Amino acid sequence: MIDLEKARSHLEELGLLNAASFLDALLERAQRQNSTYLEFLNNLLEAELTERQRRNIEVRSKLARLPYRKTLTEFDFTFQPSIDEKLIKELATMAFVHRAENVIFLGPPGVGKTHLAVALAIEALSCGISVYFTSLSRLIEDLKKAYKESRLERRMRIYTRPKLLVIDEVGYLPLDGTGSNLFFQLISARYEKGSIILTSNKGFGEWGELMGDPVLATAVLDRLLHHAHIINIRGNSYRLKDRLKTGLYGNQHNNA
Repeated sequence: MIDLEKARSHLEELGLLNAASFLDALLERAQRQNSTYLEFLNNLLEAELTERQRRNIEVRSKLARLPYRKTLTEFDFTFQPSIDEKLIKELATMAFVHRAENVIFLGPPGVGKTHLAVALAIEALSCGISVYFTSLSRLIEDLKKAYKESRLERRMRIYTRPKLLVIDEVGYLPLDGTGSNLFFQLISARYEKGSIILTSNKGFGEWGELMGDPVLATAVLDRLLHHAHIINIRGNSYRLKDRLKTGLYGNQHNNA
């Protein structure tokens, strides 16, 4: 027992706090499985590394301003058969980020666009790729404020520096002239330099109206779509999934 406490103390002094906390459980497992000393040591070090990676991703997720934690394993592809699961898994390798390509999710509200965007962002973080998440309205509001305060160039770096920028909810609110121009500046600054994941409830033909300037909208789309993977999701709302399963939504709809 004294030796166990001494080993735990040494681990703590070395900064291996996770290994110290897992020591008892791993020793019991090693005895039960009759593991070799080397197997036990590897298991102890793996436990330390796994926990460090988990906490690192957790911290980086907060810095990336992800709205929540959703993974690809949590996404029900059977509920949205219009999505090519093989393509999503290919995107999860992050090869598109290394090629500075974009990913655009299109579809009505509730079909899982943001879930997939966040899940890919988490995959990126786990690969050590820098990520920043924002909604379009928050992005434009932030850049407008910086523009008025003559610090636009410095603030723009928040959105140009990360290897992967996620812009959510494009199309929910129209942009004025200043907002459209700032959006164009950002897209241009990242063109062929960094990847963007973008979610929108508007088809590309509606972007002229969204931005209030068809010419500027064409210029934005020209840059966004040049190297892009477009996933058009056609299906029911995820938020109605449980209601549809139980038949509640159908009954309410029929009774309306």
